[in-house]
Amino acid sequence: MQNRMMVTGAGSGLGREIALRWAREGWQLALSDVNEAGLAETLKMVREAGGDGFTQRCDVRDYSQLTALAQACETKLGGIDVVVNNAGVASGGFFDELSLEDWDWQIAINLMGVVKGCKAFLPLVQKSRGKIINIASMAALMQAPGMSNYNVAKAGVVALSESLLVELRQQEVGVHVVCPSFFQTNLMDSYRGPTPNMKAQISKLLEASPITAADIADYIYRQVAEGAFMILPHEEGRMAWKIKQQNPQAIYDEMAALAVKKRNKSKT
Repeated sequence: MQNRMMVTGAGSGLGREIALRWAREGWQLALSDVNEAGLAETLKMVREAGGDGFTQRCDVRDYSQLTALAQACETKLGGIDVVVNNAGVASGGFFDELSLEDWDWQIAINLMGVVKGCKAFLPLVQKSRGKIINIASMAALMQAPGMSNYNVAKAGVVALSESLLVELRQQEVGVHVVCPSFFQTNLMDSYRGPTPNMKAQISKLLEASPITAADIADYIYRQVAEGAFMILPHEEGRMAWKIKQQNPQAIYDEMAALAVKKRNKSKT
């Protein structure tokens, strides 16, 4: 297998760390993001880490930009072996407060951005018998209160990945979906939602997390090598998922209690 990877949202956070983890193995990286300054910085770090590659600005809402990126990968790298659909934005707010515009924005980037990334790059990974790695979230499995549009978009990424897993097995294309919990990231830079207090609450959770984006990237690297489909980098996330599979009601009760807490906090 050749060593060529494409990462969306590679200008910062988890996307950057995934690029660096594979760069340390000498991979060629196609790095994309809407943040060009961040991309330039990532490429510099990739080269220092032992990899190489190129950058291209790409908004995952625009399918033509993704197909142009796939074309560039073919021209500059001769193809692609691993596609990482990582670009995403944060969102929050109770369902009754969220506008339909909030929903459209969230679904367009966090769900349809992944659909379009898979669609644009599928011919290349079919050719290389490569892998697709979609970045979802524990929100896809746990549905915490006060972020229904984010939960739905990320749950869609899990369902898409499950669909591709079974459809592409015969073509020897590997599919993986990653569901991280909160970790130290700049995701909140893109945050959008009706209640400013909610942003503060989520920011606190992100900052308090002992696990970094680099830790998660390393965990993903190891799990992909082992062929795991559902990749849950957080110990507490793995435990919560196990409980939900055995006793979903326990999780619903806990989330309902959390909803009351969140509502009270957002009023203060």
